[in-house]
Amino acid sequence: MSLPWHLYLMALIYMVAGFNHFRNPRIYLKIIPPYFPNPKLLNTISGLAEVILGITLMIPMFSPFAAWGIIALLISVFPSHIYMYQNQKAGMGLPKYVLLLRMPFQLVLIYWAYIYT
Repeated sequence: MSLPWHLYLMALIYMVAGFNHFRNPRIYLKIIPPYFPNPKLLNTISGLAEVILGITLMIPMFSPFAAWGIIALLISVFPSHIYMYQNQKAGMGLPKYVLLLRMPFQLVLIYWAYIYT
């Protein structure tokens, strides 16, 4: 079974983002809300999840499961987007409107993953 090119694009995006959790963890640690315990562990788990889900997305037999995993991941990291909007330091100097637009963009990413379920 052949997979569409845009599924490979999605897989690449998640794999690159996942590896970036390890290459530059400070960025991700800064946006984890303080009410979550053990930010280093959460960063590691989310980075591994992105890499594994990206790889699994490219295996036709497992791509629907990986897509559901990506949806779950996007929902689970949503508090970081809210925290970035509310906390100037976590917002990394991005304008408020950009931080605000990131939140509904998560719905676009969720829909993109849903296509492959």
